[in-house]
Amino acid sequence: MDRIGDIALFLRVLDTGSISAAARSLDLSPALASQRLKRLEDALGVRLLHRTTRRLHPTPEGLRLAGEGRALVEALDGLAGSLRESGGQAVGGTLRVTMSASFGRQHVSPRLPRFLAAHPGLQLSVHMSDQQVDIVRDGFDLAIRIGDLDDSQLVGRQIAANPRVLVASPAYLARRGAPAVPADLRTHDCLVLVGSRGRQDHWQLLDAAGAETTVTVAGPLESNLGEVLRDAALADTGIAMHALWHVADDLHAGRLVRVLPAHAPPVTGIHAVMPDRSFVPPRTRAFVAFLQAEFDSMPEWRAGERRI
Repeated sequence: MDRIGDIALFLRVLDTGSISAAARSLDLSPALASQRLKRLEDALGVRLLHRTTRRLHPTPEGLRLAGEGRALVEALDGLAGSLRESGGQAVGGTLRVTMSASFGRQHVSPRLPRFLAAHPGLQLSVHMSDQQVDIVRDGFDLAIRIGDLDDSQLVGRQIAANPRVLVASPAYLARRGAPAVPADLRTHDCLVLVGSRGRQDHWQLLDAAGAETTVTVAGPLESNLGEVLRDAALADTGIAMHALWHVADDLHAGRLVRVLPAHAPPVTGIHAVMPDRSFVPPRTRAFVAFLQAEFDSMPEWRAGERRI
């Protein structure tokens, strides 16, 4: 088993590009990770990595081990995870997870004590930011990401749907009038999200038949933080596009109302994203399963969708 663990460490070094990043992701010190890699090379009698000042590169023998060893590690890891779950083995170690600040604060943070109570041997390290981080480079086990996933080598699993709505305050609509058709948005003050995917000022809307309309919008405020746009909508400043989980409570209380209720942005997803499929720790599996069960059972924004 030690040899398989050393191979898994070697694969993680290739995936992350450095021994230190691989060590962080596996709860090891860089010194111990280096010792284990040296032990593996000594046992096999070959050099696996060329070490330069900038990056590690696999030797031909390292490439062969990576190609043939990954399937072996994945199969054994899957079997071990299944046996742990069936045997009720406790989940332990440190789970490093990153997520959107708004979503994490509203819908993950209140659930964390319950997850920790179920796994007393586990330590959570939670990073919340609306700036997307490189989970491989920064040594995270898991990221919770909202919306469509960019193409990458990361492994994504949808844990909930992400319906979105257009909203404004009753006072704003009383002052400016409610849009009757999507094209009317061009004459309204619209609050625009900006971020890693650029300025999101081309709003796509679907009617009940699935016909799509795209409207280019503008207004007095843009921000990379959805909370800023929500605050502005609540303060009668304009129309905003939000995930339903973000504004469900405001809709229920009447602080915000739906705009163009016969039209809605395409539904996206809420995803758990991991560095790769090999050597996924039981703590990561447990957290993903926990969140999916929570959101499947009674997520607030889904309950809200039925009442709005």
